[in-house]
Amino acid sequence: MFLLGLWDVSVWTLVALTALSCHITLLSVTVFLHRSQAHRAVDLHPVLQHFFRFWLWLTTGMITKEWVSVHRKHHARCEGPEDPHSPQIHGIKKVLLEGAELYREAAADSEVLSKFGHGTPDDWLERNVYSRFNVLGVAALAITEFVLFGLAGIAMFAIQMLCVPVLAAGVINGLAHFWGYRNFETDDAATNLTPIAALICGEELHNNHHAYPSSARFSLRKWELDLGWVYLRLFSFLGLARIRRVAPRPQFDADKKVMDMDTVKAIIASRLHVMESYASKVIKPVHAHQLKASPEHHHTLRKAARDLIKVEHLLDEAGRMRVAAALANSDSLNTVYELQNQLQAIWHKAGASQDALLHALQDWCRQAEATGIECLEEFAARLHGYQLKPFNG
Repeated sequence: MFLLGLWDVSVWTLVALTALSCHITLLSVTVFLHRSQAHRAVDLHPVLQHFFRFWLWLTTGMITKEWVSVHRKHHARCEGPEDPHSPQIHGIKKVLLEGAELYREAAADSEVLSKFGHGTPDDWLERNVYSRFNVLGVAALAITEFVLFGLAGIAMFAIQMLCVPVLAAGVINGLAHFWGYRNFETDDAATNLTPIAALICGEELHNNHHAYPSSARFSLRKWELDLGWVYLRLFSFLGLARIRRVAPRPQFDADKKVMDMDTVKAIIASRLHVMESYASKVIKPVHAHQLKASPEHHHTLRKAARDLIKVEHLLDEAGRMRVAAALANSDSLNTVYELQNQLQAIWHKAGASQDALLHALQDWCRQAEATGIECLEEFAARLHGYQLKPFNG
C-alpha cells in the first residue's frame, strides 16, 4: 500500500499535475531568470519574485546567479569559442544531449559568476537556503511526491527533473541556434523554432530574443504568440509586474524629407528592422528581376537567394562562393549587395557620435539615391521618415 502513496488519484490527474508543474517551472525560467534577472526587461513584485525563486529551488535546484551568469556570457560571446553552449562550436549533438553538463561546467567557473552575475538576489534566503542548500528543495520534492503518489510519484519527479535539461538546456540552446526560421539577420545563428511559442513559454522565439535581448516581449510578428508575454501582461494588469522595455516598433512619417538626430536614434534602435526591410524591399525585388532578366544565369542566382541577405561573417565558404557567382552576373545586384554591407557597417562604428552616424547615414542615402535603382531609391527616401512607436504599458 505504501508504494501506492497516500493520495489515490487517477492516471490522468497525475499527468495533469506533472504537466502543470513543468509548465510553472518553464514559466519561472523565462519570466524570472531570463526576462527579469538576466536582461532586466521587467520588474516583478517581491511576492511573485519569491514564488518563482522558491519554485525553481524546489523543482530544479538552479541558483539564480549561476543561471544568469551563464546566460549573459552566452549573449556576450555568442557563437564564439567562449560561448558556453553554442552548437556552432560544440556541435548540435553535444548541446542537445549534454546541454545541462555544458551549463554546469560554465556555472562552476567563479570568474564567470564574478563578471556576469551582478545584480542577482543576495538576501538572507539566497545566501543561507537557496544557494547554500540548493539540492535540499529537489530532495524535499522527491520525498513528498513519493509519499503522496508512491512509485508513480517517482516517475512524476523524473519527468520534472528532465524538463529544463531537455527543453531549455537542450532544445533552446541547441536547436534554436541550429534550425528554424529567422525574422532578423542577427550576428549569431539564433532561430525561431515555431511562431506559436507556448510549450516553452515563448523561449522558442529565440531569433527575436537575440535581435532585441532587453525586450520583455519575444513575439515581434502579428502571427507569433509568446505565452510568457501573455502572462507578463496579466501580471502587469494585476500589479505584480512592471514592463521596463520592449523591442522598438518603427513607424513612418511620409511627409518627413530631412534626416535629423531623432531619425538617427530611431534607425539605430530598430536597425534590425531596417535590415529586414532592406532585404524584403531591395535585395529580393532586385534578385527576382535578375532571375527573369537573365535566364542563362537562373541556376546561379537562385542558389544564392538565401545567402544574399545573411550577415556576411556568418557565410561559410560555399555561401561566399554562391554570392560571388551571383554578383558577377548582375551589376544591379552587386550594387544593392554592396550598399547592404555598407549600411550594416554603419551600425558597427564603435564609439561613433550621433553626429557622425547622422553624416554616415546621409552619405549612404545619397549613394543609394544616385544608383538609379528604383526600389533602392524608395528605400533610402523612406529612411528619412523613421520614428519609434512608443510602448503604452
